[in-house]
Amino acid sequence: MNASHIEWLGLLAGALTTTAFVPQVWQVWKTKSAKDISLGMYSLFVLGVALWLGYGLLANALPVVVANTITLILAGAVLIMKVVFDAKDKQ
Repeated sequence: MNASHIEWLGLLAGALTTTAFVPQVWQVWKTKSAKDISLGMYSLFVLGVALWLGYGLLANALPVVVANTITLILAGAVLIMKVVFDAKDKQ
């Protein structure tokens, strides 16, 4: 496999794992509820994704940078909605 094929493989893998978060974001947004989502899991996951993004930037790995930038936005949105919606539920 040449470098171009490897890059495309990474981009495809990143696209699939990243788009897997879209239904979760949509569900939380639509229902305005994140009560069944683990705050600890999403906090650790967002931190891990941010570190992967940092790694991708330092390694100049385009698939890692693209996938983790988008994943960070999507998972970060779920994390923010979790905090906001849980706070509203406690009121």
